[in-house]
Amino acid sequence: MLRRTKKGNTSFQEHDTSLLLDQCLAKTWKQADGRVLKGRDVYSHCLIVGQVGQVLVEKMPAWLREAFFPSGSALVVACHDDGKVSPTFQRKIYSNLTQTPIEIWSVIQDATLDENKLWGGHAGVSQVTLEAIKAGKCIPEIAGQHHGWSPNIGARQARSEVFGGETWLAQRIILIEDLKQALNQDFPVIESDLQAKVIAGLTTVADWIGSGSLFDNPMEDWHPKIQQAIEDAGFIQPKIQSQLTFEEIFGFLPREAQSQLFELASQPGVYVLEAPMGLGKTEAALYAAYRLLEQGKATGLYFALPTQLTSEKIHERVSQFLQAILEKNSFHASPILLHGQAWLKQQMGEDAAPGGEWFSQGKKGILAPFAVGTIDQALMAVLHVKHGFVRTFGLAGKVVILDEVHTYDAYTGTVMDELVAALRKLHCTVIILSATLTQERRQALLKTPVEEEAYPLISGLSNNTLKEIAIEPTEKKMVAIKIESNSDVAIEEALTRAEQGQQILWIENTVAQAQERFLTLSARASGLGIETGLLHSRFTQTHRQINEEKWVTLFGKAGWPQRKQTGRILVGTQVLEQSLDIDADILITRLAPTDMILQRLGRLWRHENPHRHSNAKQEAWIIAPDLQAAIENPDKHFGNSAKVYSPYVLCRTLEVWQTQDQVGLPHDIRALIEATYQKRTESGKLATYLHDIQKKRNTLRSLALQGMSAIGRAKPDEAVTTRYSDQETVEVLLFRQIELNQIHQKQKGTWLTFSDNHREFYPHNGRAFGHQKWRELSAKLQMNLVKVASHTAPNSVLQSSLGWLKDYIYLGHPDENTDAKVRVALIRDDDQLCALDGNTQINDKYQLSYNDWLGYQSQKNT
Repeated sequence: MLRRTKKGNTSFQEHDTSLLLDQCLAKTWKQADGRVLKGRDVYSHCLIVGQVGQVLVEKMPAWLREAFFPSGSALVVACHDDGKVSPTFQRKIYSNLTQTPIEIWSVIQDATLDENKLWGGHAGVSQVTLEAIKAGKCIPEIAGQHHGWSPNIGARQARSEVFGGETWLAQRIILIEDLKQALNQDFPVIESDLQAKVIAGLTTVADWIGSGSLFDNPMEDWHPKIQQAIEDAGFIQPKIQSQLTFEEIFGFLPREAQSQLFELASQPGVYVLEAPMGLGKTEAALYAAYRLLEQGKATGLYFALPTQLTSEKIHERVSQFLQAILEKNSFHASPILLHGQAWLKQQMGEDAAPGGEWFSQGKKGILAPFAVGTIDQALMAVLHVKHGFVRTFGLAGKVVILDEVHTYDAYTGTVMDELVAALRKLHCTVIILSATLTQERRQALLKTPVEEEAYPLISGLSNNTLKEIAIEPTEKKMVAIKIESNSDVAIEEALTRAEQGQQILWIENTVAQAQERFLTLSARASGLGIETGLLHSRFTQTHRQINEEKWVTLFGKAGWPQRKQTGRILVGTQVLEQSLDIDADILITRLAPTDMILQRLGRLWRHENPHRHSNAKQEAWIIAPDLQAAIENPDKHFGNSAKVYSPYVLCRTLEVWQTQDQVGLPHDIRALIEATYQKRTESGKLATYLHDIQKKRNTLRSLALQGMSAIGRAKPDEAVTTRYSDQETVEVLLFRQIELNQIHQKQKGTWLTFSDNHREFYPHNGRAFGHQKWRELSAKLQMNLVKVASHTAPNSVLQSSLGWLKDYIYLGHPDENTDAKVRVALIRDDDQLCALDGNTQINDKYQLSYNDWLGYQSQKNT
């Protein structure tokens, strides 16, 4: 039987077992009342996505476009869903409709529904089809992995019966020819694996944008909506004010080190600024980024922080910077913040919509022209993780600032070296900020021999030329050091100082230690008029932002006038050592690697404070055991710190610091770091610990290098470690009350009461109240997540038991009823956590609890 499609003029011989192209659906269209109607057909969707890709490329500067996006890139993008023209996919999509036409169902009713489990779904069909027509190197793989990984198609070919045989293949080939004609393009030649990754990222992002709500209605003309969809997704070219001085942006004149950096970093390259805490490294890097943006040498900015624990304050600083450099009517006056809500403006479909893997702002932000996020998100651009190539695309051409880079973490260091090299190939400018690098680490990052040993120091590599600029220290701060083995003595000292009116900062290495110390100090302080606070990572974002705002203000410049009111003790974890502009009168810290001790010292007497207590001294107490005892039994004497940091490095650190009764900053920083990490031959138990850490590092390096391999199925983010840690983590969603199967405004749904007692209705159809409200509801859930070690989390449950959440938060692949990616618990009135049915036995080994002043707690059963 001879048929003619309604798209194009190509005819072909086929059996009565295939659909016409305009009958092949790419999307469903879910209504507010719950009905599911036919959405866009495959041809329309593919052309929409191809046009989105074309416009995205046209918005790029010529130097980036010429490097990575040859003519024909939009055609590669458009062909991503060619595989939806297959009986398996069509049965799946028609099965989801509220009503399926009988004549359609008779053609597809015998097709399998297990395509995702068997060969990775329609993306696999796209891949084998493009292989069959010899589209070119890497192009089939780009289509195959547009959902994040390469499908496992095995020995199946484009003509396989399970894909519809010759008749359905012919339809797919016609679709490709029609797309070529519509776009007036042919397939390009892809020159390298890196170029393939960038085009793969373009493909996925264009698919997300082209799947947005603007294109839901198949009866509406989609052509005029392309630009709006791209703008709604946040892809708007920034408008940069020209010729602004450093003082106009930041309100003060630059120091010598700041001026030297932005004068050197005048073109793309790799730049390292090693300088003490409080020198203004952030402002120096941001101004260098401004000049590159102003001159059209960069497409945006990604400011990468060490972890998600880092303060909101750095986001405020970047926001103020953007408000100063952007024209006042710019869409990007606020960056996509890791803990902020500006990312809600981005409207995309598929995996980047609420309930999708990429709705998390921590991931999605990397696509924005200006974003603050974690180094981990950037590191995943060079790891073989799901959607790693989306991160690669998101970073291309940007200024990438890597803040708080240390020597300690060998594994992250291994991946970071590769990240820096990849960023250079992506035409990025990389600015690395650190107070604590060894010569060896700096050389590894720059990938060229270095000579200068001065400190502070600026190193820059551009056009294969290295420049090293020694900076004269502006001041010398002498800090008295006391090693104390007895925590009780330190507690008495903290209380005595606070009773005088001093502001004390106490830093522990684990959340559990910080909670324990806070309980002891707050109980003692309550009768003395001393105010106490606690900051760590195991609060919900809602509570952590409240706590952080209060305590960073009190210990910052804004809190100077309040210092005379009362003494205060702020207890916390590593969150207090990173990117916080806080100023303590005395520091008490658990022993940590030298890098971290120096970072913590940076919070001591940070400013010339006229309100500082007259009895305050620049002093730090380090709580540490006897060195020989620690060498004999590190687990006993270092305690939980030995689970966070390598016992060998802790021993080397203690060996260095036990001889110090004072240190000069910044003069002694280089010597302290080099003394801690200098390679040497060990004997006895130290040799054993060194062997252990070398074995560990070799294993981690191997894993890192394997992770950067592009062979095989990509791993999910949570399965790939980018930091030195043996603990797997999981996110826990906390509520006070869940009221299932309620009716509100004629919608069936669930009332949720959050940990801060805010109550909100969540319709089971997320789109019921409109797309903006849908995103807002999903964002509120994100704010009530706590990341904890897997072994201290509530027991997992199947996705199917949390179906009322699936429209708002990612539970796992929707076709696989496996354990949900998140854990859920209720907070009882006594702060204990329980299951949704009220059962408190939600963990076999730990009692779990949560409140807004201690955060998430896990206490081992006795």
